Amino acid sequence: MGTYPSSAIQDLYPDDFAHCFGCGRYNALGHQLKSYAEGDEVVARFMPGPQHVSVPGFVYGGLLASLVDCHAMATAAAADLAAAGVQTEVTAPRYVTAALRVDYLKPTPIGVELEIRSRVKEASEKKKVVSFSVAAHGTVTVTGEAVAVRMPKTMEQLLKT
Repeated sequence: MGTYPSSAIQDLYPDDFAHCFGCGRYNALGHQLKSYAEGDEVVARFMPGPQHVSVPGFVYGGLLASLVDCHAMATAAAADLAAAGVQTEVTAPRYVTAALRVDYLKPTPIGVELEIRSRVKEASEKKKVVSFSVAAHGTVTVTGEAVAVRMPKTMEQLLKT
């Protein structure tokens, strides 16, 4: 992915746009997901708690979708920063989800740290296609793809009013 700051990508989002339930640093009740560039991939780790249960022993699929959604948007932002050759802590661009496909391959056990990995498959200035996987104990339980688009200026203006 190139050169990138060592901070979590989500910690580089502008303050006005850091309230997301999945990854916003200003959402105390959210997941607080943190994603980091590692070579050509972006990686996050998350420990689901007992409140994330679907049936005893297994993670709720909606949580998994939420995690990969936020992680994919961070991956798109990281790609922009890497392409620009960013080497210092700067503000990361915000992406929003245009499409999300989640394939549940196997039940995901609860109480096991999850590893989320992603990479950009296709890129343009305003759109990125990101592939991702979730693994528990090294076993991939979820794969999929997200289409991330740069947050439209109209959305930014509405959020600031």
